[in-house]
Amino acid sequence: MGHKKIIITVDESLAEIRIDKAISGILNEYSRMNIKQWIHSGNILVNEKKVEPKTKLVIGQIISIEPVFENRKETVSESMDLNIVFEDDHIIIINKPYGLVVHPGTGNMEGTLQNGLLYHHPALSKLPRAGLIHRLDKNTSGLLIIAKTNLSYKILVSDLQERLITREYRAICIGVMTSGGTVDANLSRDPNNRIRFKIMTQGKRAVTHYRVLKKFKHHTFLGLRLETGRTHQIRAHLSHIKYPLIGDPLYGGRFYTPKGAKEELITKLKYFKRQALHACLLLFDHPIEKKRMKFEAALPEDMESILIEMSEGSLTKDSMNKLIYPEAKV
Repeated sequence: MGHKKIIITVDESLAEIRIDKAISGILNEYSRMNIKQWIHSGNILVNEKKVEPKTKLVIGQIISIEPVFENRKETVSESMDLNIVFEDDHIIIINKPYGLVVHPGTGNMEGTLQNGLLYHHPALSKLPRAGLIHRLDKNTSGLLIIAKTNLSYKILVSDLQERLITREYRAICIGVMTSGGTVDANLSRDPNNRIRFKIMTQGKRAVTHYRVLKKFKHHTFLGLRLETGRTHQIRAHLSHIKYPLIGDPLYGGRFYTPKGAKEELITKLKYFKRQALHACLLLFDHPIEKKRMKFEAALPEDMESILIEMSEGSLTKDSMNKLIYPEAKV
């Protein structure tokens, strides 16, 4: 869908400012991602010539902007039973089940969360990634933020980049940790396995904070908080420090049978076919109303069940909430 062309003459207020930052400040209803895409595609020109996002402006230059949005015909809308935790005119909070892919991709063009969001709110077709501010792996469950307007999208993406959105996770790892800590290790796609990420000095900085919530005989229940949000970050970082998630063959290797474990627990572990990772908490400022928002998502039944089995009866469903949401923070 095209929009009316915008013409801007560079004055003293814009001189010596990068064009992507300058346009982002003027057209604040659009995201920086939109603006960079338009610069690269030639929909933003300076004196009728293509430039780079980092190009600094000079007084007297003429900027022409022709906003263009895809209608996302390649991503069809599909009726889907979405677990909507909250919705208003600006945002949607979804509790995603494990097994649901977030974005369409090769082999998954239909049946994704994005397909369902486009059916639920068709106007999301005008936003990048249908308004999704962040993502979760297919087999990670939990909370996601979706923006419903360009302005909300821009503000939330900026807040995420500025680390103003708190995302907390719960995980079950193999091995008994002695204490919490922080993993600060760069991540990059593994050149030998394109679906994995590995610790590489030339990768992007990734920081994960973790704390011990409960120790079991052979496993640890963890609380984790992201400082950065790289693909597979928690999974790769925990594998790096030799405490991989249960149910994660990509980063944990072959199935591990705990010595001396009861048969019931071994059976549950064998049939636990996804990484034990759940996005349980979001804390952020509403992009428009600016009030503090907090959302929590209870642990899925599969993770809850395996924790009860690991505890050998000391944990019950009634006592689980105190374990999942302790007062201590990462």
